Amino acid sequence: MSARSVKFILLFLAQAALWNYCNFTPYLMIALLPTMLLCLPVERSTITVMVIAFVTGIAVDFLVTGQLGLTSFALVPGAVFRRRMIRIVFGQELFARGENLSFRRQGWQKVFWAIVLQNALFLLLYIWVDDAGTRTFGYDALKFFLSLVVSSFVGLLVASLMLDESA
Repeated sequence: MSARSVKFILLFLAQAALWNYCNFTPYLMIALLPTMLLCLPVERSTITVMVIAFVTGIAVDFLVTGQLGLTSFALVPGAVFRRRMIRIVFGQELFARGENLSFRRQGWQKVFWAIVLQNALFLLLYIWVDDAGTRTFGYDALKFFLSLVVSSFVGLLVASLMLDESA
């Protein structure tokens, strides 16, 4: 088992523990999973990342005793659009050179904006389906923006753990 796989599993368990035991406020949901998917090697196919997103989502819902499938519903579109988001933020060169994301090569600002985009898509879908029209738009908007800000900054920490900076 590679070091990257061990990190992914440990961060997955951290996400489950965070959602299970650390409910700071109903207005805040800290999401590590979208950043974890973003940090997977770029050469992974979209189908592979979609399967990883689906299995990870189902597993975290099972461990958190959440609505089974909700996290997968919100993660899989991020996997579908992952390559497109990477192209938008980093350009085609990343794929042409066969590089993975890196703070050193791409800069922390670009990595941060990619994390923001990935988290925004995940949170938008998750909050929309989780609340299912039972909360006001103001509540959902506040939860989205607070969660996006906190999850994006925590995502920088997750990315620093996941990305291989040895190259």
